[in-house]
Amino acid sequence: MDEIFGKIGTAQTLSQKIERRIEEAIRQKKLLIGAKLPSERELCEMFAVSRTALREALRRLSARGLIQIKKGSGMYVSELKIEDAIESLNLYYDLSFDSGLISQIIEVRRVFEPEIARMAANNRTDADLEILNRNISDLADCDPDNTQMEADIINKFHLNVAKATGNPIVIITMEPIYSLLPRMRNLIYANVDGEKDFTVKAHRAILESIRQQDGEKAFQEMVVQIERTLEVYTQYLKK
Repeated sequence: MDEIFGKIGTAQTLSQKIERRIEEAIRQKKLLIGAKLPSERELCEMFAVSRTALREALRRLSARGLIQIKKGSGMYVSELKIEDAIESLNLYYDLSFDSGLISQIIEVRRVFEPEIARMAANNRTDADLEILNRNISDLADCDPDNTQMEADIINKFHLNVAKATGNPIVIITMEPIYSLLPRMRNLIYANVDGEKDFTVKAHRAILESIRQQDGEKAFQEMVVQIERTLEVYTQYLKK
């Protein structure tokens, strides 16, 4: 492991240099998932650095989820999961939530969601249809005064359409966006008369297109739904 844990030298921010060196080794798969790192003493000798600089680097790597420190056992390269990436984006969107972010989210949805609906129509399974159908039934039965529950159901529907694509990159990209839909809907639609009927009808049309595996129709029905969202946003939120 000399090429990974060679001497750092006397450059500034030794802990950052150590962190970068170990991260690069993980990215380049010189250190594989589950691999055990040398002990602190061994790493200090290999890098020719103090234990203080090393521990700061290890602390940051652990905080970022790149390594796992097991007391009494050692340090190991972590397995990064889809949930980890989604959680980081969720935090970013939560901290950045404002009217400007809502506008940007709607723009992204206009670009991606029609194509996601097309992919879902092409790749969906019977199990996907059952889940989506249950979402629509729950939406139709939801008390119109319970805007929070209604928003949560719509969030689930769009997330399940993304899952029906069978593409994990779609899920990573869109799930943090969908997590904002309840907050967006409560803000935008709270006082929009008749929106419940339109929403149920629009989502039923999307589901039926997916059921028929008609990718082009699913694309167009999603366009209708997103354009309505943009229309309501422009009319109400910008007042």
